[in-house]
Amino acid sequence: MILQNAVWTIALVGIGLVALGFVHVIIQAGKPADEDATRKSTHTAHILQAWLFVVLFVGFVAGSWATLRHFPIPPQHGALDAQQVVDVVGRQWSWQMKPDTVKAGSVVEFRVTSDDVNHGFAIYAPDGLIVTQTQAMPGYTNKLLHTFKEPGTYTVQCLEYCGLGHAPMTTTLKVVAARGE
Repeated sequence: MILQNAVWTIALVGIGLVALGFVHVIIQAGKPADEDATRKSTHTAHILQAWLFVVLFVGFVAGSWATLRHFPIPPQHGALDAQQVVDVVGRQWSWQMKPDTVKAGSVVEFRVTSDDVNHGFAIYAPDGLIVTQTQAMPGYTNKLLHTFKEPGTYTVQCLEYCGLGHAPMTTTLKVVAARGE
């Protein structure tokens, strides 16, 4: 299952549980209660709030750890151990990449910067799913490591609105099979 689909499923289940909670409150709103019932209800509500907090906190910590422990943020200062290097410059409204062809199966270091304003550098696989992204910022070079598993034509798009020409700010990156494959 794609991580995005799992997040959507969890979000929809959470929304459904919140909606059920509202329905329960609405149903209970018209019923009269004596002092003991009110005290018991308040105690139960506090226990449920405490458990909900614990479950959400543990879920947040576990989800953050599961998704961020493999987050590919390489050291930004110093040399990286990459077999291929692609220099990327974003400018209104185009990308300049040298070279524009890389080999599949080996680590590629993208050195991404901008000549003018912030741009969102994103690479999309041939099937349309995003494979990696970083920011292109003026005066700073972000380093991004990625290994392409499949050959094909990948699309580079800007993810951050950068002016009138933002939408067509695309280019392609060709990923070729390594020799011997």
